[in-house]
Amino acid sequence: MKPTLVLVGRPNVGKSTLFNRLTRTRDALVADIPGLTRDRHYGHGRLGSKSFLVVDTGGFEPQVKTGIVHEMVRQAEAAIAEADALLFIVDGRVGLTPQDKTIADLLRRSGRTVHLVVNKAEGMNRAVVGAEFHELGCGDPLVISAAHGDGVRELIELVLSPFPEEDADAEVRPGPRVAVAGRPNVGKSTLINTLLGEERVIAFDMPGTTRDAIEVPFEHKGRHYTLIDTAGLRRKGRVFEAVEKFSVIKTLNAVEEANVVVLMLDASQDISDQDAHIAGFCIEAGRALVLAVNKWDAIDAYRRERVKAEIGRKLNFLGFARVHYISALEGQGIGSVLGSVDKAYAAAMAKLSTPRLTRALITVIEKQAPPRHGIFRPKMRYAHQGGSNPPIIVIHGNALEHVPASYTRYLEHSFMEMFKLQGTPLRIQYKSSTNPYAKA
Repeated sequence: MKPTLVLVGRPNVGKSTLFNRLTRTRDALVADIPGLTRDRHYGHGRLGSKSFLVVDTGGFEPQVKTGIVHEMVRQAEAAIAEADALLFIVDGRVGLTPQDKTIADLLRRSGRTVHLVVNKAEGMNRAVVGAEFHELGCGDPLVISAAHGDGVRELIELVLSPFPEEDADAEVRPGPRVAVAGRPNVGKSTLINTLLGEERVIAFDMPGTTRDAIEVPFEHKGRHYTLIDTAGLRRKGRVFEAVEKFSVIKTLNAVEEANVVVLMLDASQDISDQDAHIAGFCIEAGRALVLAVNKWDAIDAYRRERVKAEIGRKLNFLGFARVHYISALEGQGIGSVLGSVDKAYAAAMAKLSTPRLTRALITVIEKQAPPRHGIFRPKMRYAHQGGSNPPIIVIHGNALEHVPASYTRYLEHSFMEMFKLQGTPLRIQYKSSTNPYAKA
């Protein structure tokens, strides 16, 4: 088992910067704004032959008992409970604060190994910077600069020294990456918490609660997944804060890197243009898609019929996606969502042989040939698969640059029906043969 290192400290001491340094990524949002991180954020790190899990947490303010800050404290406490070692981060430039003393008392009582890390010490005398932090009673301060990397390697070598090297054969089995996307406050975090059976991410009745794209490993009936909770996407004109702009970028990146997107809609609200925009982005990215209409238990029969009609009218371009009517809070219907995720993933990753595709192409053309362009008709000779997720079908022939978009849509629909590729978009590419005597 990999050791789990949890980063803890008050807001704005550099926990996310250190997380990115240890994981060699930019997965955690970093800005000079206190309270930017809210959920537990997991990443993988490696030093030499030793690998480890590192957990970024929100600013730890245990004295706060209400609101979103209290939810952040609960997330930090959950991370502390599963830690093998705690990295207690303090700010060397600000110096010792009463809040640091409160956190130190709690961490000493946790029973976990605590390493006191004095951050932001670039250009400063290490001995002088760390001197005042001895009174926290958490051992000798380890002085670093997460932003510049000063002292970070020595820190991790010390933290990992009690742990054995990882078994090289203990590899995690891959599985589909499933991003849960949608407008703010539609229940994305609630759905993930219900699937996991724990409050893994903060679900709070306030739009914009989730700021980062949080990845969570998940196993269901022996199958492995990576669930990705994303920030809500609102209309561009309503995105004002710099933090929210970063959150939007992280969400769009999460969608592009996912295999399947669960697009959540709020049944208690009208289907908006923004819902259609998000769905359109998922299709442009080529992601397999499952629609989950949440809060179905909170509306009456008339409203249900209206929602179904709106989906058919405003999201009619998602005819390939399965639709589920669920209650994430009550757990109603979410099992069938995972079933559709599996089918959509299988369709997105399907392997289609060249003979099967060519026979299917011939059948489709016999049913409806491509329209003429002038005196010539585009001639399609054979097809093969050019990629997966989404499936790409490459068709070879002559004068294919004149095939109209309407006929391409006909081909896409026909191939999806013939190969039962429900849940994923499909793309057609054309390659026309060149005339070797054209320049003669």
